Amino acid sequence: MLRGLANISFFADDLDAAKSWYTEVFGVEAYFNVPGYVEFRVGDYQHEFGLVHKSYAPYDAVAGPSGSITYWHVDDVQAEFDRLLSLGAKELDGVRERGEGFVTASVVDPFGNILGIMYNQHYLDILAAKQS
Repeated sequence: MLRGLANISFFADDLDAAKSWYTEVFGVEAYFNVPGYVEFRVGDYQHEFGLVHKSYAPYDAVAGPSGSITYWHVDDVQAEFDRLLSLGAKELDGVRERGEGFVTASVVDPFGNILGIMYNQHYLDILAAKQS
């Protein structure tokens, strides 16, 4: 059974630039650094977000963004979407209401990875239950 996200890994040709960019996005410094890999702990559950040099990718790179989208919960999708764009991300899918309590958007980071953001009532319900 899948028990939760253990690590999300994004790939970048310029690992130093990616580390700087995500330090700005997350507002925290990476806690783990080895050649070819950098890791942050972010969010309410201290999820692991890894940046890996593209030479270690287990597949061939494609010309554009592809693959699955991992959505990170945010309290204000429009504000975070605007902030990511101001930091150099490019719009992939604008802010969309997906149903009561669910709003999404996604961008492509400067390194070609898709970063999803979402307001998700279910996330807030689970967080509240854990804090009780």
